[in-house]
Amino acid sequence: MKLSSDMKALEARLGYQFSKPALLVRALTHSSMSSPTRDDNQRLEFLGDRVLGLVMAEALLAHDPGATEGQLAPRFNALVRKEACADVAREVDLGVVLKLGRSEMMSGGRRKEALLGDAMEAVIAAVYLDAGFEGARDLVLRLWGARVGAVKEDARDAKTSLQEWAQARGLPPPEYIETDRSGPDHAPQFTIKATLKTGETADATAGSKRHAEQAAARALLDRLDKNT
Repeated sequence: MKLSSDMKALEARLGYQFSKPALLVRALTHSSMSSPTRDDNQRLEFLGDRVLGLVMAEALLAHDPGATEGQLAPRFNALVRKEACADVAREVDLGVVLKLGRSEMMSGGRRKEALLGDAMEAVIAAVYLDAGFEGARDLVLRLWGARVGAVKEDARDAKTSLQEWAQARGLPPPEYIETDRSGPDHAPQFTIKATLKTGETADATAGSKRHAEQAAARALLDRLDKNT
């Protein structure tokens, strides 16, 4: 099987050339494009998630031999969560080569965080099947790069941190309210207001509700820190 020029360019960005190109094609095929003769990337995503987890666990242990399990766990979660995978996918411009059905493509699927994160995990699995664990580990460490050394034990997502802040003070969980939506259907912008029972609020706008909620939570945490 010969890869298209776009996929060969992706190989260059990944720093890896497949001996079995069909694995890369499958890793980039969303379920909206699957058929009896074309497999999608869901099973590869399942495998890639586990490979990524093992590589990150090894990398964190090697980077900080003195870290406790309590310190390592949140760092690990920050490195393997879907948002991190999607960020790496954006860095290698994975979205431009995703194979999507028409409806998914028209709804902005190439920019959707979940689709990008899933595809990145599937690509990791494809390299694992093509070159074994050593090849997959080299790929992950190359793409995740400085993230391993930069992540801290408090690197949990902002929504979790804000909820824990509220619970520690006997408050109910914060609320997230969509206050505005703008832009075309294929590239919407969501504005979310994060609110605490005590009345503190913060707003943020992003291309997905999840990103907007996280940004609003981070803005509110920053405001609380300054007030403190």
